[in-house]
Amino acid sequence: MTDTVVEQRAAVLHSTEAGVLTITINRPEAANALRPEDRDTMIRLFTEGDGDREVRVVVLRANGRHFCSGADVVRLAAGRARTVKRATDSMRTIMHGAQQLVASILDCSKPVVAVVQGGAAGIGAHLAYAADLVVAAEEAYFAEAFVKRGLVMDGGGAYLLPRRIGMQAAKEMAFFGEKLPAAQALTLGLVNRVVPADDLDEVADDFVRRLAGAPTTAIGLTKRLLNDAPDTDRTGSFVAEAMAQEIQSHSDDAKEGVRAFVEKRPADYVGW
Repeated sequence: MTDTVVEQRAAVLHSTEAGVLTITINRPEAANALRPEDRDTMIRLFTEGDGDREVRVVVLRANGRHFCSGADVVRLAAGRARTVKRATDSMRTIMHGAQQLVASILDCSKPVVAVVQGGAAGIGAHLAYAADLVVAAEEAYFAEAFVKRGLVMDGGGAYLLPRRIGMQAAKEMAFFGEKLPAAQALTLGLVNRVVPADDLDEVADDFVRRLAGAPTTAIGLTKRLLNDAPDTDRTGSFVAEAMAQEIQSHSDDAKEGVRAFVEKRPADYVGW
């Protein structure tokens, strides 16, 4: 009876309130391991949040002790045992699965805040790497567990990790698969804040509140400029910056920001 209840409960929860879309991984009994259907639900939610004008910020959370232990390896192993694969099948699965999930966070035009209360491994860690701001509890950790299962990093890990913490530190994490404690992750610049578990929600909510009242399209364009910068030469970066400035200058928020500055009052941004 218990197993039936677990299967019927939504594995990914979501709600939108006051401009905040909250996505919560909800498989605590499985350390929040992601199944393909959970991953697809998250892709859909991030994509919908990107296009919803009422959404100003997206929060990614998880219930239970773990943030996300990665892909549901038990489920994947069972599926592989029953499936006859063709060449490129695995490649297509990764490209349209884990990589697309990470891309949906990177490409979301709204700021994404990850609230990491516990272990984040494999694709679970990559969800945090892809987020724009990360608040972590002192007990949290990040791990590239692939090597411990004889696997190669996937889900954008090889792209994200060296950009977040540098090549040598990224190789150490990837080659040994050891846990990176939250305090060390803060030192490396992988997270923005590390706080006691009791303060996690308060600190995360402060980030979210400030972002929900910010000029959303300005942040979205800035996010794209920053995300693209490591892969763009100076000329391309300068052109993209000028184009983003031109686009944003026609927004209601840009006009409001200038008026508020001249009138010496707080700006009242609407998000577009």
